Amino acid sequence: MPAIAPRKAYRVGRSKTGLGLFATMPIKKGTRIIRYYGPILDSRIPAHDAIENKYLFELNNRWTIDGSVRKNLARYINHSCRPNAESDVRPRERKVFIRAIKNIEPGDEINYDYGTDYFKAYLKPIGCKCPSCEAKRKKQRAEARAERAKVKARAERKAQKASPKAATAKKKKLNGKHFAGKVGRAKA
Repeated sequence: MPAIAPRKAYRVGRSKTGLGLFATMPIKKGTRIIRYYGPILDSRIPAHDAIENKYLFELNNRWTIDGSVRKNLARYINHSCRPNAESDVRPRERKVFIRAIKNIEPGDEINYDYGTDYFKAYLKPIGCKCPSCEAKRKKQRAEARAERAKVKARAERKAQKASPKAATAKKKKLNGKHFAGKVGRAKA
């Protein structure tokens, strides 16, 4: 049986994406951190299908956990494309546990991958805000800026080569004054 983290091993705190769950003490890989808690909904009951919130955790085709209750601290665990925890779904017991897949240090945010269905429905329209996706977008923006600068420099060089008059006009410019032709001495 895996180790179970004590209640004081985590806390709810401010995250880049809103509220998140953070480790307050070291959590070893394989440790069961917290249980995803809430009423069990049966998909055969039409009223349960009408419930719309972001805290629904599907156990299987029939059973879903409504994790929107305040007592469920696991609902504060945010999504990450490179998580440090995962969900341990037990449909026969109708339970879900969040388990560490890496060693988690105090102060680290606990996160897991929400899955493709949730990602497509809720995260993709606004863009994933996990650290790995933010770093990827930052790198893409830097590459795009560098490419635009390269294209601009290439266009400026091409423009200089295409117009020799512009190049000679620049040569004639001296000390902030522009000379249109030869400068002669006035005869006295």
